[in-house]
Amino acid sequence: PPTQQGSPPNPEIMAHPRPHENPFAAELMATAKKIATPGKGILAADESAGTIGKRFASINVENNQENRRAYREMLFTTPGLGEYISGCITFEETLFDVARDGSTKLVDLLLKQDIVPGIKVDKGVQPLFGTDGETVTQGIDDLGKRCAKYYEAGARFAKWRAVLNINDSSGATPSPLAIKQNAETLARYAAICQANGLVPIVEPEVLMDGSHSIEVAQKVTEKVIAACYKELNDHNVLLEGTLLKPNMVRSGEAATAKASPEEIAKCTVQCLQRTVPPAVPGITFLSGGMSEEEATVVLNEMNKLDTVKPWSLTFSYGRALQQSCLKAWLGKKENEDAAKKELIVRAKANGMAQLGKYNGEAAGGAAAAASTFVANYSY
Repeated sequence: PPTQQGSPPNPEIMAHPRPHENPFAAELMATAKKIATPGKGILAADESAGTIGKRFASINVENNQENRRAYREMLFTTPGLGEYISGCITFEETLFDVARDGSTKLVDLLLKQDIVPGIKVDKGVQPLFGTDGETVTQGIDDLGKRCAKYYEAGARFAKWRAVLNINDSSGATPSPLAIKQNAETLARYAAICQANGLVPIVEPEVLMDGSHSIEVAQKVTEKVIAACYKELNDHNVLLEGTLLKPNMVRSGEAATAKASPEEIAKCTVQCLQRTVPPAVPGITFLSGGMSEEEATVVLNEMNKLDTVKPWSLTFSYGRALQQSCLKAWLGKKENEDAAKKELIVRAKANGMAQLGKYNGEAAGGAAAAASTFVANYSY
């Protein structure tokens, strides 16, 4: 029971002081708040060399460093991008690369548009032995040293992706072991990032692969996110200096009955209300294989809901921001202006969706309606 006013403090409470305050605390909170600015979101341009190679193969472009640099430089120099994009996740190669002029750092192109540079820090998934094909993400061992190096290079936030699967409708997957291991690893990553000045984006993605219903997806996603915040609390992570990057709650890709955008929005927001503390400034959704247009429409429906939403509900899209842009570019310098127009159309559409004010203006993009789904997606 609490002590009466004027009585000496409880010695048991005094024996367990708060953890030493992080010297980066004020900066972490300011960075997270800036990324969660109303009307803006994140461009996820952190595809590994292998994944960007698959994207390039779809437009018959060779996957080499020169083409990867040219593509990302084109994205980062899109006029007006900073009006709708507050942060950009990069791959390590991009963070340290320079533009075609041989001297300008690509990260400086982002800063010029007042876009916060970020960095993908995980090293992909590995089998979680003893489970039915489940995984855990690797990369913790040298993370502290890498985070210090990334901060020095200009990055101010990081991303780590955990992957969980629904392989049945009985509740067996994801297994308690997979949930626990991935939640613990995400929390450890977050604590290491904050110790080095980087805002951690916590990304526990429940894949859309499967034939499960939206009700099953909601139950699983709630269980996963709740486990993550328990571990984040146990690891003394400053929630005000973090962001969450979850999947939207949806029926499985192979489900017979497909949930509508309105249903996805309602179930997703309800899931978050039940699991995410209001201290978290922003929730930056992944697109999870949805088409560009669908990802925008669902985000808009969420922000139109008249309900309690103590966090910014925004986007952290890769495929759902870049697909039309990539199809317009085709690896040709003469197509760059057209590609930039496609990117800014989608960025603006998602910026409007964050405000709940999107009215379908971007539905006619070069590949706006095409699915971006990839089974068992990894990057």
